[in-house]
Amino acid sequence: MRYLILAPLLLLAGDARAEDEEPKKVYRSETTIDFEELEIEGILVKPQSALVLERKKASFNPLIKLRTDWNDEIEKNLDEIK
Repeated sequence: MRYLILAPLLLLAGDARAEDEEPKKVYRSETTIDFEELEIEGILVKPQSALVLERKKASFNPLIKLRTDWNDEIEKNLDEIK
C-alpha cells in the first residue's frame, strides 16, 4: 500500500524537476557578416555653417600678495642686527 502511494509522488517530483531545467544556449564564437551583395547609394552632405564658441579666460583672486620690493623687511632685519 505504501508503495502505491509513494510511486506516483516520486514520478511527479521527477517531472517537476525536469521542467525547471532550461536547455543550454550555445552561441557561435564568431559571427561573419558579408556586405558584398549589399549596394549602398548616398550623397555626402557637409554642414552649412559652423558654431564657434569663444571661451572667456578664467580670473582668480590671488591668495598670495606678491611683493615688488623687500625694503621694509630688510630695514626690520637691520634694526634687529644693530
